[in-house]
Amino acid sequence: MTRVSGFWYLRLVLFGVFSLLLIGGARAAANTPPVAEATLEFDFRPVITFRALFVGATPEVRVQRALARLNKLTPEEMERPIEQTPFEVDGVKGIGLHIGDNPLFNVLASDLDPDEKLTLEQAAKRAEVVLGEALRSERELRQPALMLKAILLSLLATVLAFALLWLVRRAARLLVTRLQSVIEREDASAKLRWARHGWSLVLRLVQLVMGFVWLSVAYLWLTFVLSRFPLTHPLADKLGGFLFAMLFDLGSGFVDALPGMTTVVFILFLTKALNDAIASFFTAVKEGRTQVAGLHKETVSATHRIVSIVVWGFGVAVAYPFIPMSNSDAFKGLSVMFGFMLTLGSAGIVNQLMSGLVLVYSRALSVGDFVNLGGTVGVVSEVGVLSTKVIDMRNEEVTIPNAVLIGSSIRNYSRLAGERGTLVSTKVTIGYDTPWRQVHAMLIGAAEQTPGLRREPLPFVYQRALADFYVEYELFAYMDQPLNRVPVLSALHGNIQDQFNTHGVQIMSPHFVMQPRNNVVVPPEDWYPAPAEPKR
Repeated sequence: MTRVSGFWYLRLVLFGVFSLLLIGGARAAANTPPVAEATLEFDFRPVITFRALFVGATPEVRVQRALARLNKLTPEEMERPIEQTPFEVDGVKGIGLHIGDNPLFNVLASDLDPDEKLTLEQAAKRAEVVLGEALRSERELRQPALMLKAILLSLLATVLAFALLWLVRRAARLLVTRLQSVIEREDASAKLRWARHGWSLVLRLVQLVMGFVWLSVAYLWLTFVLSRFPLTHPLADKLGGFLFAMLFDLGSGFVDALPGMTTVVFILFLTKALNDAIASFFTAVKEGRTQVAGLHKETVSATHRIVSIVVWGFGVAVAYPFIPMSNSDAFKGLSVMFGFMLTLGSAGIVNQLMSGLVLVYSRALSVGDFVNLGGTVGVVSEVGVLSTKVIDMRNEEVTIPNAVLIGSSIRNYSRLAGERGTLVSTKVTIGYDTPWRQVHAMLIGAAEQTPGLRREPLPFVYQRALADFYVEYELFAYMDQPLNRVPVLSALHGNIQDQFNTHGVQIMSPHFVMQPRNNVVVPPEDWYPAPAEPKR
């Protein structure tokens, strides 16, 4: 038993030591820093990226060694072709690039980028092509004739660019001056008069176009000049590649957006067609060619607006997902901003809107009615969604919020006019010593003599009250034009005075101490004292 126990004890110890060694090796492997990749660039051209060790040399060391070899090449050697030689070292495959007996660098299988999915031969071929262009550029730099030609072409391109910019500026200035003179002419057509108010916008648009043209010319000039020199040719390729990439992105984006935009246009077209059909229906109802229960002439316009808003809202909601970039963060940010603004300012607006709807659907007034709105007497000129506008007797436009109108009484003198006309009235108080039949006859006679009051139906008089000292009479008459209410009442009051003076009845509410000996009247011969003139 002792030997067996000792044997198992030895096995446990060896197992523990072996586990510690494995853990230590794993930790050492985990703590080993990854190999940093390095890119070989020659004459501003990225030739190849090294990602692996080779014979103990890091990618950075490999780049330095390759640059040292390339810089030692003579112009004659640069003209010779680049050759490839495959090899395999310690199971690592690679291809060596060299010019004659001068090795340049090696491309390893472990240097390949998995994302590019290139074979070793393809990667070596690409490096050979790029290096050949770099060597050719370096060789041309050492030829004075080519450099002189590049300088002359660059100078010529500079002169042409400045001439083109001057011509563009001159043409823009002449165009703006000509357009301004046409707009400011006194006999300019009405279609051009609007441009006077938007002239600053026109100038900004011209400046924007000018800036775009100048930048385009400068960009093309810089690309051309950089492409003339071998050393800066890669920069010209990058600029040209950026321009073509941008144009390609714009073109591809436009092509990709065509299906969505076509769908949006189709949906909006259907929405417009439906809205036009609804407009024709409401026009027929408004003109009386179509009768719909519950839809009155006064509420047709408001109902039409509400239905149009609902139709267009539904159309926009359906078309919105098809708009390009509708799911972008910019659109979402704008939606949140507008929603926040609407939430903050919607309380008062919604109150006015609902008050306007109540006002319209109650049919309390309409455009052209002669009304009394809380002491404001005049003609309704506009019934809006937020306020109502009234033109009073002084020809002043009074704007009254709809919420205020809902909370006050509305007197409409035109609504019940119909065939009988609008009923107007005036009051007079006469003492008990005057026969009431005579008062009735004089008031009706005054109404019949007043222009603007109808003979049919006949005017009539009510005795409104039997007060302590007098009787209160109220004359009622009909008129066709309620907008002339004030001047007609003024003429009626004058005729009433003439009638009472003619028949010797005093218009004097008995607020006096004692009855005068003679009636307080004006005799007919005294009706027209200076500066009054008799009626012709």
